[in-house]
Amino acid sequence: MKVIVEEYNPQWAIQFQNIKSEVEDILRGVRYISIEHVGSTSVPGLPAKPIIDLSVVSEAADVSAAIEALTSNGGYTYMGEMGIPDRHAFRKPSVLPRRNLYVSVKGCHSIRNHLGVREVCRSDPEVREAYGQAKLALSEREWNNVDEYCEAKNEILSWVLERAGMNSEDRKIARQLNTTTQ
Repeated sequence: MKVIVEEYNPQWAIQFQNIKSEVEDILRGVRYISIEHVGSTSVPGLPAKPIIDLSVVSEAADVSAAIEALTSNGGYTYMGEMGIPDRHAFRKPSVLPRRNLYVSVKGCHSIRNHLGVREVCRSDPEVREAYGQAKLALSEREWNNVDEYCEAKNEILSWVLERAGMNSEDRKIARQLNTTTQ
């Protein structure tokens, strides 16, 4: 199978804002810190899979209320942590634009990873260009599944995380998570 990676599309920022508004409505009355546009679609100029990734950042004590609201009021299906501690995944089948929605505990490895990659790719053209070119090259290959593609990104992603200031132990954890789960 091919993994579709497209050149940056300015519509992704608009799509995020629309999804964010929907999620804010669903979470009305639920405490959370922020709703972050994460993943490659959040970085102007960076090629990406055309799937909007967003994360509701929350204190650990407020995660259950967010899960309840998203599943009861929002039509999302709760997928659990999927092997990534403190990152709760949700799917909403047959809805466009496609999205991956997460509720992430403030300070957890996953949200630090997402925000670190986003910020360094936004601020450093060299990193953004290298990461984008690697993703486009990998998208030309045939894969058995998207997990293989994600695992193949480990080397470039580790470099991006290093440039974002992540220490070697945290980069090792990121590599392990990208190798075993998605």
